[in-house]
Amino acid sequence: MKPVEIKTGANQMLGSRGEDLAAAFLEKQGYAILERNYRCKGGEVDIISRDGKILVFVEVKTRRTASYGVPQLSVTPFKQRQIMKAALTWLASHRKLEAPARFDVIAITIQSDREPVFDHIKNAFDLNY
Repeated sequence: MKPVEIKTGANQMLGSRGEDLAAAFLEKQGYAILERNYRCKGGEVDIISRDGKILVFVEVKTRRTASYGVPQLSVTPFKQRQIMKAALTWLASHRKLEAPARFDVIAITIQSDREPVFDHIKNAFDLNY
């Protein structure tokens, strides 16, 4: 049986902080943030942005330590499918199904005594449908 991730108040705050940091990181890289925390019946996307003409659906994973592994490893195939469903719903609702798009993961490690460490993985996974 797969472990269930329980969102506690501290985890939610860490996740929100990570998403804020990731959005600022992307903006510094020249990305335009189109939407944050997009949710639909099939799943959710943390950040929807544009890198030039490419739509980028970004999953953000934030951790305090790597004791449970690096953050990006928690973007499992199941999570990828949820992100893909949400991305397809967003693309359809905005009439952009033909637009070039990709899926990125931003993994952030935040330790209290150091600057956050970012790992931006472009094209982290492909759309499978």
